[in-house]
Formats: sequence, C-alpha cells, structure tokens
Amino acid sequence: MNFSYRDSFGKALVKIGEKKKEIIVVDSDVSKSTYTKYFAEKFPDRFVSVGISEQDLIGFSSGLALGGKIPIAVAFSMFLMRAWEQIRNTIARDNLNVKIVGTHSGLSDFLDGSSHQAIEDISLIRILPNFIVLSPSDIVATEKLVYEMVNHYGPVYMRIGRDNSPKIYDENEEFKIGKSKILMEGEDILIISYGPMVAISQEVANSLNKKGFSISLMDLYSIKPFDEQAVTKYAKNANHVVTIEEHNVDGGVGDMISSFLSSRIPKKVTKIGIKDSFGTSGRSYLELIEFFKLTPKFIEDKLKVISDEL
Repeated sequence: MNFSYRDSFGKALVKIGEKKKEIIVVDSDVSKSTYTKYFAEKFPDRFVSVGISEQDLIGFSSGLALGGKIPIAVAFSMFLMRAWEQIRNTIARDNLNVKIVGTHSGLSDFLDGSSHQAIEDISLIRILPNFIVLSPSDIVATEKLVYEMVNHYGPVYMRIGRDNSPKIYDENEEFKIGKSKILMEGEDILIISYGPMVAISQEVANSLNKKGFSISLMDLYSIKPFDEQAVTKYAKNANHVVTIEEHNVDGGVGDMISSFLSSRIPKKVTKIGIKDSFGTSGRSYLELIEFFKLTPKFIEDKLKVISDEL
C-alpha cells in the first residue's frame, strides 16, 4: 500500500505548529498541491501565500527569520530552483533560520513532465555552505524529519515526493540529522539510497538475499551532513558499493559518496539513477520508474552482473 508524502508533511506541520507559535508557513500559491492547506486552515494568521513567485517566497521568508520567526517556505522542488540565487545569497550566506521544503520532487510529478520534475535539486542545494539536506524515505520519516528540521537552528532543505510513499518504519522510529538507517547487513554489496528509492532498494535486497547473495542496505535520509562513520564502516565490509537515487547521478548522492570514499577506501562505486537526462511525462509514477530503469527488476539484474564481476 502506498501513502502520500505531502499528506504526511501537511499533517506534521499542523502538529508542530500547535507547539511552536513562532512557525509561519509561506507558500507559493500551491497550498492545495503541497498540502500546506492543512496549516492554512488551522492557523490562517500564520500562513502566507506570496503567489507564484519563488524569489519572493525566499526573500519574504528570510525577513521573517531575521524577525525571530521560524519560516517554512514551501513550493514544488523544481520551481524552488528558480530562487537559487536568493537561497544562496540570502539564506546560506547569512545562515538564516529558514526551512525550505520542496514537494513533488524527482519524478513524482509524472503528469506534468520534465518541466516540473526536479532531478537536480540535491546537487544544487548540498553545495551551499550552512545548509542541511534531508530526504525522507516514507511517511513516518517525513513526519519525524519535519520535527528535526524545525528544531535545528539554521537553513534546511527537505525534499519530499508527491505521493507513492511506502511504509518502511514503525511510528516509534527515531531520525536524527547526520545519521542514517541500516535496514539490512551483508558482505557482497552495500546499497546506499534515499527517498522513494529506499523501498525499491529494499525489495531488490530482499530478493537477492533469498537467492544467496549478501546485501547491506543503508537509508541515507540525511544527505548533508551524511553519516560518514556508517558509510565508512559498511563500505569497508562490502566488496562493492552501489548508490540508487531518483536524481541525476551527476552531482547527486552517487557522486558525493564516490568522492568521499575515493580519499579513504579504494572501493568500486556504481551509481544507479538518471544519467544526464531530463525527466519525461507518463501516465503514472511507476511508468517513469520503468522508463528510467529504476524498477526492482532492472536494478536486481544490474546487481547480479556486478556480483558476478566481484
């Protein structure tokens, strides 16, 4: 059964908004799509829509932060990149306490096509000093990371999908900035993934383990800072490292992990994701996952080849 990232996010906003009166949600006229509408209905005096103007979204939120508020700026991930200069020059340079949430990330906005699909956002935000970058893999992680994001002082970017969220974690699971989750341990291949690809990676790992392979799986929900200690430990124990992401592999987490390991452990890294391409339109999210060869079957076949080469 699939759940909705944005629904979990919208409900988490209301819960934390009841506890922290200094939270103000700022939306770019997409509250019905981002589900910030829940917060707007509950706290109309603490909700602002700036219209379809992402630069204003960032500028207005920066002013709120300077005034001691905790602004949560929300828009589609792709169109937040329209305001990258303001994110860099205002929020990052001044280390402002602004929380940015990009919804409809990756390929999740399947119907609207490549113009609406953000597969570059992680690479663009993680290179900015002072920023935390988070990407929850299911609805539980989404809710818990909203709390972590708000309780951290400083700039945070959280990337969530539209719908198609699996249920991976129990309600009592804890998530901390800078940490990761080890979902299974093995010796042949270490899979590092995040966001919606964690569930797909889990399906692949379970299938391969039943066939006699030995697979480790890490949910790297905190991309910046990431869990260097866990990555080092499990990469040392594996024969091969594979990163799986719903993002351009150029500049994405695959490049990040490759760069990190290259100066510490001589370890082969295979990057699975979207290679130097824009998204495309489709009738469903699963159709796009299949188009970009990110289904469990495609990935399992790829890992079998890798394992045979070890």
